[in-house]
Order: sequence, then structure tokens, then C-alpha cells
Amino acid sequence: MYDGAVQDLIDELGRLPGIGPKSAQRMAFHLLAADSADVTRLVQAIQAVKDKVRFCEVCGNVAEGERCRVCLDPRRDQHSICVVEEPKDVIAIERTREFRGLYHVLGGAISPMDGIGPGELRFTELMTRLGSDEVTEVIVATDPNLEGEATASYLVRLLAGFEGITVSRLASGLPVGGDLEYADEVTLGRAFEGRRVMSRAKTPSVSEVG
Repeated sequence: MYDGAVQDLIDELGRLPGIGPKSAQRMAFHLLAADSADVTRLVQAIQAVKDKVRFCEVCGNVAEGERCRVCLDPRRDQHSICVVEEPKDVIAIERTREFRGLYHVLGGAISPMDGIGPGELRFTELMTRLGSDEVTEVIVATDPNLEGEATASYLVRLLAGFEGITVSRLASGLPVGGDLEYADEVTLGRAFEGRRVMSRAKTPSVSEVG
């Protein structure tokens, strides 16, 4: 235990995900030894994120305006939406350069143990986006773990009533229990190329057409 400000800094750094007590201590002493200008830039960057960054009103990705750069890009394929858990997954997929459609960020995954159900995620917003006839494919890119699979299954059931929409899931190449953000570009690229169809677009019958 250290006195005053040093221990307070260690405690706060230890609250960050993936940072244990020893890592927090090393980071705290690194900051103590750093130039004041370097520390000031870090503080300003953190404050700028809190002041400027918000979530895209369309897809839920991080943005500095009402819409993110993907939603604002007219060159993106408007017929395909890739559903992910977190904004960091968007960056991971963008690095592959295999997907040129749009995204929808759920804001997490279904996890009853953590008290996260469908109502806490952005499923309603997704259904609203699919209300137009423009989207023909939904790619489910939730993490290949227990929570991600539960979220994918729920989403497939939710989309079962939509005609004209094919639902696919990222295929082999992603390890079970892993997270998208830690997958390399080649692995993610192969997963996109080999994604499997979970449900196909319904073709109206003759009677429905007539």
C-alpha cells in the first residue's frame, strides 16, 4: 500500500479491464516518471473522448457526430448489415477489408448471469432498420462463446418472420471461446468468406403473389 495520491492512482488504474494490481502499479509509476507534457496529453485525450465521442444514432458504433463514418459513407453496401456486440468488433472486421456493408452494434451480448437480457441490447433499433425493404442479408458476428451463441440464436429467431432477408453466421476460423478483437485479419477474413447460412430469404408463393 502506498500513501495518498499514488495509491489512489493505482486503485483507479486497477478498475480498467484486464489490468491487475501489479500492472496498475507499473502504470502508476510509469506516469510518475513521465514528462509532465506526456501526462497532460494523456489527460486531454481521455477528457476529449468523454466530451466528444458518442454512439451513432443509426448503428450504435462510436462517432463524433450524430452518425459514424461507416453510416455516412455512400459507397457502403446498403443491402447487408453485420451485427456485432461492441464497437471494437467493427474495427476488427474493418481491418479484414472483406466486408463493405453496414453494421449494427448491439451493445453487448445476452448474459442472464450478468442480468443482461434482450431488452438491454439494441435489438429494437435493428428491427426498425430492417423495416425497410433495402436490407437483404444480416450477418451475425457475435463472439464465438456461450453468450455470443445465445445472442446469435435469439437473433435468428427474431428474424424468422422477415421475408427477403438471409441470415448468416461467421464460419470456421474463429476459435470457440475467443473474442473478435483478438483475431487476426486473415482469420477474420476467412471467417467472412466461409460464413454459413442460418436462414434463407423466403420466396413468396404463387398464391401470395396473386
